[in-house]
Amino acid sequence: MKPLEQEISVDQQPKARIFTGIWIFALFTLVIIYLGSNRDGSMSLSTLTQKFYRSKPIPSPSPLSLPNANEKTYGNTLEEALASASTKNNTLIITVANKAYTEGDKSMLDIFLDAFWLGEDTHPLKEHLLIVAVDQTAYDRCMFLKLHCYRLETEGVEFDGNEKLYMSEDFIKMMWRRTLFLGDVLKHGYNFIFTDMDVLWLRDPFPQLTQGENLDLQISVDRFNGDQWDDNHPINTGFYMIKSNNKTIALFDEWYGEKNKSVGMKEQDVLFNMMRNGAFKRLDLRVRFLDTIFFSGFCENSRDVKEVSTVHANCCRSIKAKVVDLIMVLHDWKKFKASSDNDTLEEFRWSDHRACIDSWKR
Repeated sequence: MKPLEQEISVDQQPKARIFTGIWIFALFTLVIIYLGSNRDGSMSLSTLTQKFYRSKPIPSPSPLSLPNANEKTYGNTLEEALASASTKNNTLIITVANKAYTEGDKSMLDIFLDAFWLGEDTHPLKEHLLIVAVDQTAYDRCMFLKLHCYRLETEGVEFDGNEKLYMSEDFIKMMWRRTLFLGDVLKHGYNFIFTDMDVLWLRDPFPQLTQGENLDLQISVDRFNGDQWDDNHPINTGFYMIKSNNKTIALFDEWYGEKNKSVGMKEQDVLFNMMRNGAFKRLDLRVRFLDTIFFSGFCENSRDVKEVSTVHANCCRSIKAKVVDLIMVLHDWKKFKASSDNDTLEEFRWSDHRACIDSWKR
């Protein structure tokens, strides 16, 4: 016979295991309730999983990957584009490009930039050049060349990028859109030189542009009559320097306001008529007309290669013809730069602008 104590111990073992199981289950339940409880006493499965599975902490960025606080990143807004290209006194150089000017074996843009490379004291000026692209192809090309670029978009208007022949409907439309844009630049407080892309910058033109006097506008002409203050010049809006002030802003507002009254006329002719009708004097504008010795073109060659700053492919109808004759100008320029013989310099002559002359026959 088993002792009484041993019988009691054996009989109670199953009960002890049951009690232990109940106690463990109760303890586990309490832990679950504690971990899954929100502050308001309610239960939440998401709270429970967040406490069991915490996401890995995001490492702090390396100091090398942080942007420099002193650097400005310029986007595609007009103000940012102007600021990125301007000098300390809010002055910049602006040109307009479309697909036709940026494509081809030797594009107009290529020739334009070649002049900055080959010219005298023109290298630094490229840093202040803003190219305004009127279509996506021109903008993409500009960005590829790492220039200052701005994509000009017009609601309801999409330029197709094809060549706009001189005085065609699309040509006139693009010239007026350009005028509206440049007026907006003035309203942002920026002075600028506007240059057509078919203008070669052979020398830094700033020394020839009067800086000290209170001039509002300095504009190129097709032919110079000898008097830089005479408003009887055939002006050319392919190259001019203008200051931002109330008078010049009023001029551009009035100029663009003539658009719908001047169907079939390009903006240059409208500005000429305004000038002849006294707009410059009425707005109290001080305007200087630029001598073609320094700011020349195909209409009238510079008489002195030792002084010329720019050469404009004006009096020409097509891009193809402009490209041919501007390349000849660069060849003439390189020959001049390579020569140190005074006799050779005295004999210097610009090549005939034959392609542009012939462009009017088609």
